[in-house]
Amino acid sequence: MSVTDRWLEYLTLMQVRYSHSTHPRAANAVETADAERMPAHALAKTVVYFSDSGFGIAVVPADDFVDLLKVARLLGLSNIRLANEEELLNLFPDCELGAMPPFGDTCELPVIVDAAIAGEFIAFTIGTHRDVVRMSFADLQRLAKPRVASIGVGQEVFA
Repeated sequence: MSVTDRWLEYLTLMQVRYSHSTHPRAANAVETADAERMPAHALAKTVVYFSDSGFGIAVVPADDFVDLLKVARLLGLSNIRLANEEELLNLFPDCELGAMPPFGDTCELPVIVDAAIAGEFIAFTIGTHRDVVRMSFADLQRLAKPRVASIGVGQEVFA
């Protein structure tokens, strides 16, 4: 069974209504949004961080970066950094790097979601750079129990 099939089976088991689409392989979240013919700001990307409290997941629009200082302040953390590739492979061994879904419940990670992506529906990669799932944000809240806050910063800030 493929990684995507396992994640879709998980969603079915959790009684989530979703749609699944595939597209040619994309190199990053912005290219995934292009392949899906959707604005990059409407596609969620999962970013894993490591802090003094352990690992966690931050979810922001595909065309934004995670403001780690904001995340640290909001969660009361003193040290925070992005997870490295080896850590990502250990946490999500079946997923392609950068294509992890935003479900912290499956590996007991806290999740924080940027308010800009917390709408009625959410779309994100699910294990590969070819597969995208769309589902209600309410279902994501039920599964991941995320904190919602303003944690994204536009890429134009770094241009």
